[in-house]
Amino acid sequence: MSNILILVGSPRVHGNTELLANAFAEGARVAGHEVEILNVARMNIAHCIGCNTCFTREGNACARHDDMDKVYAALARAEVLIIASPVYFYGISSQMAACIDRLHTPLRNTFHIHKACLLLCGAASLENLFDAITTQYEMALKFFNIQDCGRILVRSVKDKGDVQSTTALEDARRLGATI
Repeated sequence: MSNILILVGSPRVHGNTELLANAFAEGARVAGHEVEILNVARMNIAHCIGCNTCFTREGNACARHDDMDKVYAALARAEVLIIASPVYFYGISSQMAACIDRLHTPLRNTFHIHKACLLLCGAASLENLFDAITTQYEMALKFFNIQDCGRILVRSVKDKGDVQSTTALEDARRLGATI
């Protein structure tokens, strides 16, 4: 079975994105996978400052010492990465973006992630609501040679709990079970 890391980028406690991530985790655990969930929106993760000292520091350590060290350690254990984020103005949350930007380090080349999934919740119903995010996701998959294992993209879920009136939670459980 696989070690799965779910990074949640929603600051809303028990919100739609968190519910979706938890449903995915339920399905994966039932299938026998080890699952770790880190809510990066509730962690102290500073933005990358582009100093590039991680390229020359021993162990490729970041010059900033914050909760990203916990994320790096979890990524080192993971084989499957799940990105779960609300959609704010057609992009991932700023908290998730800060975490992803901090992967601009050679340390990422030591990770053994070979599969990924994307879980997104957005308030709007626009057909192209997720296009910018999925384009970035696809580029990262291609660059790192990671297999896309699925996407749950949920529109029209603005208020806390709205995702419960959709099929998305069951879809996420099913996706988690098939990893």
